[in-house]
Amino acid sequence: MAGILYLVATPIGNLEDMTFRAVRTLSEVDLIAAEDTRNSIKLLNHFEIKTPMTSYHEFNKYDKAKVLVDKLLAGTNIAVITDAGTPGEELVRQALAAGVTVTAVPGACACITALISSGLPTRRFTFEAFLPQDKKEKAEVLAGLKDETRTMVIYEAPHRLQKTLAELFDTLGDRRITLCRELTKRHETIEQFLLSEAIAYYAEHEPRGEYVMVIEGMDVAAAKAEKQQEFLSMTIEEHVAMYEKQGMTKKDAIKQAAADRGVPKREVYNVVMR
Repeated sequence: MAGILYLVATPIGNLEDMTFRAVRTLSEVDLIAAEDTRNSIKLLNHFEIKTPMTSYHEFNKYDKAKVLVDKLLAGTNIAVITDAGTPGEELVRQALAAGVTVTAVPGACACITALISSGLPTRRFTFEAFLPQDKKEKAEVLAGLKDETRTMVIYEAPHRLQKTLAELFDTLGDRRITLCRELTKRHETIEQFLLSEAIAYYAEHEPRGEYVMVIEGMDVAAAKAEKQQEFLSMTIEEHVAMYEKQGMTKKDAIKQAAADRGVPKREVYNVVMR
């Protein structure tokens, strides 16, 4: 019988956020796959967990995942942990593909902790984690966020914070942002700014600690008005032709173009069919 893969959330700062279930699971499994065994041993020692560990991280995840899946198929129960927060991705993908049972042991999560503390809308949000370090790729991701109406959550390291704030301002304009620093730790701070205010503040104060940035999405009405202006810059014929090129029938293209422009369908029909 195959073993079970447990995805165990660990504290993001405060060790008191470790759950009873997480401690029990880590104590009972046969093996713990840890992002950094040197860091995780401190956690295990604190809770007197004696389970052996093996290294599983970003730079060995593909090959090591295959090794761990073989162990799971042989009946080994394995828990995977990161240095802080919730693990996932490659090992999970390979385990599920091999028919291994995967279960999560939830716990602390910096994204959700920051979101609910931000004072910004929580019903809809998008999580970007750390932005790409490649300049071109980062610019593409930021451009994709320009018209995002959901609240955005982004992680950032202190040495990149000022540059990223400036790039966000250049791309998004002056949005509200909540900066959550060192969450759950002794020096935790949660501060609200406009992006322009945050830039000015950190020009005078050196960023310290890890940050979670929670950024206001674009106002839905403003987004709709901006999109409508883009459509109105086209002629009605160009607008309908755009949808026809996408595979719509002329009837459906006329209907959609009318909705985009906020005009009666008959008005678009008369122009296109004259």
